[in-house]
Amino acid sequence: MSDDESYELLGFDNVLLPVGDLGEAVGFYERAGFAVGFRLDEAGIALLRVGAETPGILLRREDALGYRSPAWPASRVWVEVPDARLAARRLAAAGIAPLEEPFAVATGWTVEIADPWGNVVGFTDYSKRPELGRRT
Repeated sequence: MSDDESYELLGFDNVLLPVGDLGEAVGFYERAGFAVGFRLDEAGIALLRVGAETPGILLRREDALGYRSPAWPASRVWVEVPDARLAARRLAAAGIAPLEEPFAVATGWTVEIADPWGNVVGFTDYSKRPELGRRT
C-alpha cells in the first residue's frame, strides 16, 4: 500500500469467542436467542448470526480452555435488542442467569450474561436515545 492510498475501517468481520466445547456453546447461545449461521465441527467453529448483518459471533473451540468465571476487566460484546429488560426476562426463562440486574446506560438499558468459558455478551437497547438505534 502506498502512502497516498486511503486506509479506512469498513466494518466488523466477526467477533471471535473461545469456547471449550462447541456443542455446549452452541446450545447455550441458541438458548440466549442467537441463530446458528453455520457450524463446522471438523474446524471447531460455529457462526452465530446477529440480526440481518453478515458478520456475527464466531465460536472457536479451544481444547485446553476450561470453565471459568468472567474476569473484570474483560472484553465484552454487546448486541442491540429492542428492550434489554425484556431480554433479561427471556434469558432467565431460558435458564441463563444475568451477571446482574439490567442496568441503565447512556442510551438505554443493558443486561449481560457470561458463557461457561467467561465470555461476556451484553444485550443493550436504545430506549433513551432511539435516534441512535437501528430502529427509529
